[in-house]
Amino acid sequence: MFEQLNQYLPFLIPLIMLQIGLMIATVVHILRHDTYRIGNRTVWLIIGVFVSIIGPVLYFAIGKGDE
Repeated sequence: MFEQLNQYLPFLIPLIMLQIGLMIATVVHILRHDTYRIGNRTVWLIIGVFVSIIGPVLYFAIGKGDE
């Protein structure tokens, strides 16, 4: 089992780092800004943290309001 995991680590580590980076950038942006095109702060925090890579991408694509 550990041998199979070692095979996938070079692929998984960059994905995990990307996920964490996107999540941190999303949370910081949500907490610093009050305007959103759709939804409110609570909804975007939940989506940004719990919906893997797609949540932060959705926030920056459709949720982020005009500055």
